Amino acid sequence: MTENHTFLSSFCLLFGYSLGLVVLFKIYRALADPLRGAQGPLLARFSRLWLFREVYYGTIMRTNINLHEKYGPIVRLAPNEYSIDDPAAIQIIYGSRGRFTKSAWYDASGFPGKPNSFNDHDIERHAAGRRKVSSAYSMTSLTQLEPFLDDCTTILRARLDEFAGNATFVDISRWTQYYAFDVIGAMTLGERFGFLDSGADVHGIIRTLESTLFYASRVGIYSFIHPVLFWFNMLLNMKGMGFLMNLIRGIVVTRMDKPLANSKDEHCADFISKFQRIRSENPERISKDDIINSAMANISAGSDTTSISLTSVIFHLCQFPEVLQKLRGELENAARSGNISDPITFKQAQKLPYLQAVIKEALRIHPATGLTLGRVVPKGGASIAGRDFPESTTVGINAWVAGRNKSVYGNDVEIFRPERWLDDTEAVKKREAYFMTFGSGPRTCLGKNISLLEMSKVIPTLVLNYDFEPEYPDQPCKTENVWFAKQVDFRCRIQKRLVGKER
Repeated sequence: MTENHTFLSSFCLLFGYSLGLVVLFKIYRALADPLRGAQGPLLARFSRLWLFREVYYGTIMRTNINLHEKYGPIVRLAPNEYSIDDPAAIQIIYGSRGRFTKSAWYDASGFPGKPNSFNDHDIERHAAGRRKVSSAYSMTSLTQLEPFLDDCTTILRARLDEFAGNATFVDISRWTQYYAFDVIGAMTLGERFGFLDSGADVHGIIRTLESTLFYASRVGIYSFIHPVLFWFNMLLNMKGMGFLMNLIRGIVVTRMDKPLANSKDEHCADFISKFQRIRSENPERISKDDIINSAMANISAGSDTTSISLTSVIFHLCQFPEVLQKLRGELENAARSGNISDPITFKQAQKLPYLQAVIKEALRIHPATGLTLGRVVPKGGASIAGRDFPESTTVGINAWVAGRNKSVYGNDVEIFRPERWLDDTEAVKKREAYFMTFGSGPRTCLGKNISLLEMSKVIPTLVLNYDFEPEYPDQPCKTENVWFAKQVDFRCRIQKRLVGKER
């Protein structure tokens, strides 16, 4: 036997032995697992590859729902990771009294070694940072910014009037994102980005953001490789997360360099102006980096939830014309009686129960986030859904799964039925308690009120002034799950309605 053959044989033996040891270790760990009775796909018992495949192809939302229907409230997603569907678990996992930290999946959503408000594992540090800026996100503060939103809505209407005039099919999912980006730009920076004006992806922000979300959601499954991949992308000057963050940071810093107005009037002051005014009065209360990070978070994450939710409303109103008729009737009656203005105010919109039910139902049936909100079981373990989970186990609830829990929402969970939010008080309270669209507890999405403000104001405008005719009315809305479950290519022909004095 030649020397080369001897080396090759030795290498094959070594590789075979190593592979065998890995397989034996996986089998031993599966058999010794205190949660070995938890059901799920067979591959998920031994490897994270099953979860990676589902997330990579964007099928995890529906697969997760189907698995819970098959196996019950606990589903294994990976050797040490579980999806939970139990209303009682929401307070245990996400409640303010718990010590469940965010899972390692979140690490891929930021610069390696530099925690941000989204991926920070430190509970106290995150809470301290949130307290610095949270007052600006209260609904009382946000309603001062309604003029910014109204300006964007005026431009949106002008563009929709154009589309109605030429009777072409328009990608609604794209234009709702243009609208949401311009709104968050105006609210944060005091001026729009110009998405609506140009009808294009300004600075390539949307394209780069989509690429970043694709990267973070997939790499997060094996987050230990994130530092290497991140810096590799930076060295190759690829337009990924680093490029996006540097681009947005540059926009924010340029805005901050503009002089602060002398007026003490807080009315209609954008986020940066509010924060700068606070800093000028008390520099210790908020730092320059705090302002930059908050503004960057607004811009990078502030459009998707709103655009997805707006598209969900329009799509489901097209699918359920009886709901559209009922909503339009409520709005027209309110307009005739002088209870709403044009543009409608948030205060007025809050007094329209069916409108609010439509919004809530759209958020339930198509939540913006499509992955499990993973948390790590703290020291001492925890009892969840009737099982004892050891410390360091990752558990979480997927908003798509929660929103289809039949014991909470009824057997018709796949039907768009806003009336479920107008049922008897106890039933609605039960549904509110298991409503996961914006997360839950201390890590609830800080931009929740921004999204609700936008939807409450723009939906009446769209419903009263336009009809939307889908290009393919009998087909489901195509969705791509890149953490955000974004609708794509939802194309409609728009027709302008005659309202008020035009009739």
